[in-house]
Amino acid sequence: MERNELCWCGSGKKYKKCHMPIEEKIMMHAERGEIVPTRKILKTPFQIEKIRKSAELNTAILDEVARQIHIGMSTQEIDDIVYRFTKEHGGIPAPLNYQGFPKSVCTSINNEICHGIPDENIILEEGDIINVDVSTILDGYFSDASRMFKMGKVSERAERIVRVTEECVKLGLEAAKPWGHLGDIADAINTHARANGYSVVEDIGGHGVGLEFHEDPFVSYVTPKGSEMLLVPGMMFTIEPMINEGSPDFFVDEDNDWTIYTMDDGLSAQIEYMVLITENGAEVLTK
Repeated sequence: MERNELCWCGSGKKYKKCHMPIEEKIMMHAERGEIVPTRKILKTPFQIEKIRKSAELNTAILDEVARQIHIGMSTQEIDDIVYRFTKEHGGIPAPLNYQGFPKSVCTSINNEICHGIPDENIILEEGDIINVDVSTILDGYFSDASRMFKMGKVSERAERIVRVTEECVKLGLEAAKPWGHLGDIADAINTHARANGYSVVEDIGGHGVGLEFHEDPFVSYVTPKGSEMLLVPGMMFTIEPMINEGSPDFFVDEDNDWTIYTMDDGLSAQIEYMVLITENGAEVLTK
């Protein structure tokens, strides 16, 4: 673009005062052979504000689940809460009918790594740990986050894996800095998980989000520091490592083709933040 043209992002500013300095810096990194984001990956100011609204609703839904979740309820009841609250506030549950997924939320318990399907016959019991993964569409814009819940008094090993997973996500967030790399996030997470005797699932990771449910880039949590895509202001993605007690290996439920289990039947925990890279660091949009 010409320096004095209005910027492509729709900010109303001249290109030279908006994205020109950013794109010149991106080009410098590209010339070094680094992986850099395209304009399509960078969210515009208008898109960011719309996605913020979706993220606010997503957080409110998780807060509502946190208020109502209890021992003795079925995971279908969690799905009912998510569906009803989302619809009452003008949103659409993003998982519902996504590539055939039959429910409005993912509920993954104990040795289920992710994509657990709510069911009226699955009852939360004392000692369970459960990941509730909520994804929301509001006015065509997407948001995504998940939380771990502990049912009553849980075992020491369950308590510990949830705590370490929380620590991993926070360390990953701290490593998410503009002009760093996705690999910096992965290294922080993987290093802490391994130091505590855990493994990180390798073949499932985070993703870009906002305009679609899943966008580029893929976010690995096992790659080296300084590797993968350059982090640039305007990028939006999830930080959601899946931490396993034992092996990182897994298998998919043959009956539903969705639920993913630990191969060795060990516990698994996952916490998901949705973040926006800014000029100063990473802003958490929903968690």
